[in-house]
Amino acid sequence: MVVFPQCKINLGLHVVSKRDDGFHNIETCFYPVPWTDILEVIKSEDFSFTYSGTTIPGSAEENLCIKAYKLLQSDFNLSPVKIHLHKVIPMGAGLGGGSSDAAFMLRSLNSLFGLNLSVEQLNTYAAKLGSDCSFFVTDTPKLGSGRGEILQPTPVSLKGLYLVIVKPTIHISTAEAYASVKPKEPSISLSAILESPITSWKGKLRNDFEDSVFKIHSPINKIKDELYRHGALYASMSGSGAAVFGIFNEPVSLKNNFEGDYWAGVLK
Repeated sequence: MVVFPQCKINLGLHVVSKRDDGFHNIETCFYPVPWTDILEVIKSEDFSFTYSGTTIPGSAEENLCIKAYKLLQSDFNLSPVKIHLHKVIPMGAGLGGGSSDAAFMLRSLNSLFGLNLSVEQLNTYAAKLGSDCSFFVTDTPKLGSGRGEILQPTPVSLKGLYLVIVKPTIHISTAEAYASVKPKEPSISLSAILESPITSWKGKLRNDFEDSVFKIHSPINKIKDELYRHGALYASMSGSGAAVFGIFNEPVSLKNNFEGDYWAGVLK
């Protein structure tokens, strides 16, 4: 079985409050983007995990694909599988690539072994693996709250618009981003802003991580400014960074304007 774990962008991200468990309550809109990794999972006599593409730091045992398998294996006594992950989505980008791999691993195992787990059950397992893993259980935009695992449908649609994502050669860990952010209640709810036309989002639809990240990594701010200079309807850092995206009415060719990873395409 071969699947294509996709990434996401955040349309607005409010860090609302610090929780007693050390995490933060957030408010965001997750939007799926067809920039994908490639994940193959097949039944095997022996368990194995291999990968290609972008280098994945850390030990194999820490990979979320393996953690996802072990999570279901503990409840369902799954037989061994062979896993190969071709990594394309950049890491330290705020695009949720690792979380997507984990969720698509759960989805693949559910299908491969006929577990018949519901979306709600898969969401519960995914939430144990990461704050935004649950979003990737389905392929539709969602409003996220809590740690990001509480999801609600949203009518937001960017279908037919052209997206550019730039990931500079800067790595920002989630811990680094949260260390400098100051939680606060938003004056306007995210859903209220998203109900307005995209042409009104600039200056209103905010990512709370930008203030602190831009002070430390000014090149990221310059990417955002450059996307606006080339006609973006809306531009923002995604998640805790370092990727920045711009949404355009029509295709633009900007790859030679930036260093680092680059993706562009029409949104569904």
